[in-house]
Amino acid sequence: MRARIIVSAVCVFDEAGRLLTVRKRGTDKFMHPGGKPERGETAAQAASRELLEEVGIEVGPDELQLMGVWLADAANEAATDIEATVFTAPGVWHAHPSAEIAEIRWLDLLAEQPDDLAPLLTDHILPALATHRP
Repeated sequence: MRARIIVSAVCVFDEAGRLLTVRKRGTDKFMHPGGKPERGETAAQAASRELLEEVGIEVGPDELQLMGVWLADAANEAATDIEATVFTAPGVWHAHPSAEIAEIRWLDLLAEQPDDLAPLLTDHILPALATHRP
């Protein structure tokens, strides 16, 4: 049986409609800002906290809009699945890498996608965004 990690992630967009992706230090895949909930946190609380810690964006848990829950291959852990509760942050944002984030990249959803994206993005989020833009 594969291991499973529970995470919360957030889709954040800039004024050009590009999606924010981040690369954590010591990894090579770009993914959403987000991470594992701490003890007692809801998925939205974890998403809000991680967004502030990782990219300096402050959005309250009650402001996040649930996009969905998906199961995907973990980007950086072998033989592991992630169960990701994904939210969208209303509005447009500017971000800067903080904490364990080595690099940020804004993804043009209409362009050809790079091959260094996490499976959650390529298998679930990008197809969902193609049919329903926030």
